[in-house]
Amino acid sequence: MTDTHETGADFLPRFDAAGLVTAVVTDRRSGELLMVAHMNQDAIAATRAEGEAVFFSRSRGRLWKKGETSGNVLRVVELRVDCDQDALWLIVEPAGPACHTGARSCFYRSVALGAGAAESKRALTRTEEVAGGAPNGS
Repeated sequence: MTDTHETGADFLPRFDAAGLVTAVVTDRRSGELLMVAHMNQDAIAATRAEGEAVFFSRSRGRLWKKGETSGNVLRVVELRVDCDQDALWLIVEPAGPACHTGARSCFYRSVALGAGAAESKRALTRTEEVAGGAPNGS
């Protein structure tokens, strides 16, 4: 049986015990996965009002506008919610690298798979060079 979360037109995010939902961010042009972050009710409201991505920083314990120090803001062109309304998808136009390391995407390393891979501690391979880094808080 479905409910209004799954089939209705009301935006009713289902927050976890900490008051957060997962937010997946992709590039509008390339479709590339840029980052995964978290949003609370205030971050969602600010993002919807401003048109630029605002997240909740678990490490800082406060709202965090992506690019507030680096200038690498994420202009939100579409905001989608999944069928259960417990995850969001932000489709964005990035003003620069999404990762605080200076990489285009936070997912710039690949984890080894296959026989013996699980036993190896050196299992990461760079898929993109990190461009010198960006200021913390980007």
